[in-house]
Amino acid sequence: MDVLTDLLRGVRAESTLFRQAELPAPWSSRSPEDASLALCAVVHGHGWLLPGRGEPTLLEQGDLAISSEPFSVVSDLPAAERAAAGRTVLLVGGYQLCSNPGRRLVDALPPLLVLPGDGCDPVLEFVASEVASIKPGQDAVLERLLDWFLLCALRAWFDRPEARPPAWHQALSDPVVGRALQAMHEEPARPWTVASLAAHSGVSRATLARRFTELVGEPPLAYLTDWRMSLATELLAEPGATVSSVAKRVGYADGFGFSSAFKRARGISPSAVSAGGRPGSGQLRAAAQLPPQPAADGSR
Repeated sequence: MDVLTDLLRGVRAESTLFRQAELPAPWSSRSPEDASLALCAVVHGHGWLLPGRGEPTLLEQGDLAISSEPFSVVSDLPAAERAAAGRTVLLVGGYQLCSNPGRRLVDALPPLLVLPGDGCDPVLEFVASEVASIKPGQDAVLERLLDWFLLCALRAWFDRPEARPPAWHQALSDPVVGRALQAMHEEPARPWTVASLAAHSGVSRATLARRFTELVGEPPLAYLTDWRMSLATELLAEPGATVSSVAKRVGYADGFGFSSAFKRARGISPSAVSAGGRPGSGQLRAAAQLPPQPAADGSR
């Protein structure tokens, strides 16, 4: 499993609710409450996205916005050059983190990113056609489609020059550091050393240590430890998980050594995580509104 896939699997939609309607302007819609990440795509028409911070952004048909902060979308602004006419169809999804690794992905994104309509048009069209249909098992299908849509959008965003992707994402394309990252994510329990990672990547120990630190921003083993602790946080929340079983799955010979390392890295004991559930977890929700409920006065 590659690095980006490992991080993307930590953000998922569940318990999806879809509504379809055609309403004239004025209308307004808000991002789902308590969502760690929210997605808004304009299937038809256009609208103004009002972020919690910053200036309004006009979303045209096909445009997609992803935000880690609450936002509203409205049919028009008081001083807008043009008002929305006809019907507007929005696809809105709210996501909660379902694993600790997902937090690293969300932290790597800007508070608000907007992907122009040429980024995910075919995917958006497919999702919109499924939303408009009524078929057995549709809720389950739409949940997966929202996941797929989000993943395609994030991958398209990271490929854009203005995206400023995180260091680990940029390092994936490096023939040396990318191989080391891939190895750590595929086999986190393996007793990796800088020397063994260097041999796997086909370079000297000194070359890997220098190049990895330059591109990722931290030494190889520091990255490996943080990744193991992120995985451990997720595994500890699974039913029936024990400290010793998780320790072995993330590369520690026994629960004592793992507990000490986990507490140094996370500030709490692994048994506290196991007893209290996954930090930051919550009911996963996603909603698509087609289009949103109208505002009586056209305001937010």
